[in-house]
Amino acid sequence: MTSSNAAPADRSFLPGPVLLLGAPGVGKGTQAKALMAAYGIPQISTGDILRANISKGTTLGKMAKALVDQGTLVSDDLVNRMVADRLSQPDTRHGYILDGFPRTLNQATWLDAQLASDSSVLPVVAISIVVDYDQLLRRITGRRISPAGRIYNIYSNPPKSPGICDVDGSVLVQRPDDSEAVFTERMKTFQSQTAPVIEHYRKQGRFEEINGDQLVEQVTAAIDASLKRLRTSKQ
Repeated sequence: MTSSNAAPADRSFLPGPVLLLGAPGVGKGTQAKALMAAYGIPQISTGDILRANISKGTTLGKMAKALVDQGTLVSDDLVNRMVADRLSQPDTRHGYILDGFPRTLNQATWLDAQLASDSSVLPVVAISIVVDYDQLLRRITGRRISPAGRIYNIYSNPPKSPGICDVDGSVLVQRPDDSEAVFTERMKTFQSQTAPVIEHYRKQGRFEEINGDQLVEQVTAAIDASLKRLRTSKQ
């Protein structure tokens, strides 16, 4: 669900490292942007880090490019080294949002050890945005997009005329990766990869779930409240 109102920021609060989890379609991107704006912290995306290293031709980037060119997955060790370099940069001092990392239990344990090596750095807290499977399916498979990038949903935000953009009259399309078959596979991958990571942080008392089937600002406010609870108990 959407709304244009944003939750007020509390710049006296330092969120530290935040792992935002959630299945495809729960609204992680929207919530990450809200947290970035509220707290002035960056989003750390492993995809962005990988592309930046390859583009700049760094030593790590050359190693990664060789693997990518061979069609081989970039190893955890190489990804970890890139992440360590990114986290050493000044803009991460008050916190950051982790996107796509840690994706595995091995990455999570590495990250914990990396952060624990500096007593001035807070540990990661993990927040999972949860939406019912059927609702997620409607969000994904109902999505239609105009050539200009305007987004509709045939269930929750349909155009006035079926298949036609309200603004410019262009034909709306469904992206190939918004099909039910693709969504089902993405969900299987998410659940298999994320379950061990969630359990890892849950055991340490550094995990909370948020109901994502609310207005955007309500989800943002719930995440903010969770962060403060987790930081109060784990500072």
